[in-house]
Amino acid sequence: MRVKNNSTTILLPFLLLVFVVASLLCPVACSLSEFGNNQTFRPLEELRKLRKIRKHLQQINKPSVKTIQSPDGDIIDCVVSHRQPAFDHPLLRGQKPLDPPERPKGHKSEEMNENFQLWSFSGESCPEGTIPIRRTTEQDILRASSVSKFGRKLMSSVRRDTTGDGHEHAVGYVSGDQYYGAKASINVWAPLVENQYEFSLSQIWVISGSFGDDLNTIEAGWQVSPELYGDSFPRFFTYWTTDAYQATGCYNLLCSGFVQVNNKIAIGAAISPTSSYNGGQFDISLLIWKDPKHGNWWLEFGSGVLVGYWPSFLFSHLGDHASMIQFGGEVVNSRSSGSHTSTQMGSGHFAEEGFAKASYFRNLQVVDWDNNLIPLNNLKVLADHPNCYDIQGAINNVWGNYFYYGGPGRNVKCP
Repeated sequence: MRVKNNSTTILLPFLLLVFVVASLLCPVACSLSEFGNNQTFRPLEELRKLRKIRKHLQQINKPSVKTIQSPDGDIIDCVVSHRQPAFDHPLLRGQKPLDPPERPKGHKSEEMNENFQLWSFSGESCPEGTIPIRRTTEQDILRASSVSKFGRKLMSSVRRDTTGDGHEHAVGYVSGDQYYGAKASINVWAPLVENQYEFSLSQIWVISGSFGDDLNTIEAGWQVSPELYGDSFPRFFTYWTTDAYQATGCYNLLCSGFVQVNNKIAIGAAISPTSSYNGGQFDISLLIWKDPKHGNWWLEFGSGVLVGYWPSFLFSHLGDHASMIQFGGEVVNSRSSGSHTSTQMGSGHFAEEGFAKASYFRNLQVVDWDNNLIPLNNLKVLADHPNCYDIQGAINNVWGNYFYYGGPGRNVKCP
């Protein structure tokens, strides 16, 4: 008696099911194939990746009591303060944000409009006891090379002695002492970024440790990062790491770390207005300092608005003090077209053009061991590739220590 082969009968419904699932998952699944740098679509692999992405989204997108639609397309969730991502950390679980610390002596809050972000133009605001968090989407994570690398900087994002990694800087810096904070007003522009895998930022770095695996940094400023945010708006951001950008730390509130205490500022949200060439100039004043009582590192914006703090236990070397402060710009030059990138730093114009044309940092200060905010006495300036991006420092009675910096990237002298 012949036994009928049923393998085809069994296989066909399975293949049909796979085809239907694949159809339903596009465009997400099709994007996932790019996400994995894999030209072949494999439904089961894509399903696993999609589950991993959605699990990660559940971790960082917390339940909200109110949702605000920003004019730029962002969704802002108003999350109860003690339910923000920071409190997923084992050492913070069950706690609430700390009360404000003592400000550094000699600190004068600059008069600035708190409504400097596009989402606040809607007229909506987050209730007291909540914080605004920019919602992360599947597409945000899909633009990253992997779930584990989403929201993280690549290594070598601090100016070192060698620069062969595509990161280029124009910075002012101080070193050789113990530092307990830094302050500056940072001119805000919307520089052109050539492709999705490059960025342009202007920030303050608070640094300790060697430039090996034990590097500790706290960072804040503005950045244009198409990969992270999906657009070309300059955005207010924070960052931290305690192992040279390897496994610890993240941008903004994309992991447990930074504790936000403010209900008016959304970290990672777009800044408006921005400066224009030969036109109006806009800057943001940022202060980072170590609370002498509890040892946490606090961030203040503008007119005395406390944004939040990095708990001291996150760090090894920065648990005590910083050994270097950097101010300035950084870009990624991927040389995707075989020549230097045309990604701009700052305004996209060189330092020599001066006010309203070149970008600037002004009123540079540091915090000393006794919680005094003091002027710099040994500011050094350095540009990795001065034909592409340069910097010029100076001092006067109005701006104190300041510098102009930036450039267009690719040009006749920067091929």
